[in-house]
Amino acid sequence: MGKKSGKKDSQLILRLDKDERDAFVDLCKRMDSSASREIRGFIRKFMKDHDKG
Repeated sequence: MGKKSGKKDSQLILRLDKDERDAFVDLCKRMDSSASREIRGFIRKFMKDHDKG
């Protein structure tokens, strides 16, 4: 993966159902988190679990 700079300088744009998006954002807020934080965590875990190179 490379050294982390701590700077977030890239975007990942995706399309999903508005109701699904709103429910996800609401759940993240209730968990005292953010949608971005949860998605970044998912991506990091996914890469760790599946990057065998």
